[in-house]
Amino acid sequence: MGAKVSAGADALVVDEKDDVATALRELKSGQSVTYRLSAKVQEVVLQDDIPFGHKLAINDLPEGALVRKYGEVIGRATKQITAGQHVHVHNVEGIRGRGDQAVQGGKDA
Repeated sequence: MGAKVSAGADALVVDEKDDVATALRELKSGQSVTYRLSAKVQEVVLQDDIPFGHKLAINDLPEGALVRKYGEVIGRATKQITAGQHVHVHNVEGIRGRGDQAVQGGKDA
């Protein structure tokens, strides 16, 4: 952690393994959004409106893929998600704390 939020950044990515960024303000579909990933400033064009504090995909994720935020698995994609889409309960199911979704060996991959 310890990543610095750049002035003018639209979204925050905490860990290099993250698949999502968190909107630092309300963002609109079609807008080009900037975020910092490691030492690089990256951009993604939004496909959906993203409310403040919600997640947006920074990577394409196939249906069934594990979704990471803060470097940790937060859920599984219930359908294909493309970079720039809103990531929320309509396309991700939580799997943390669900015994029926436990991964062999006790760890999420």
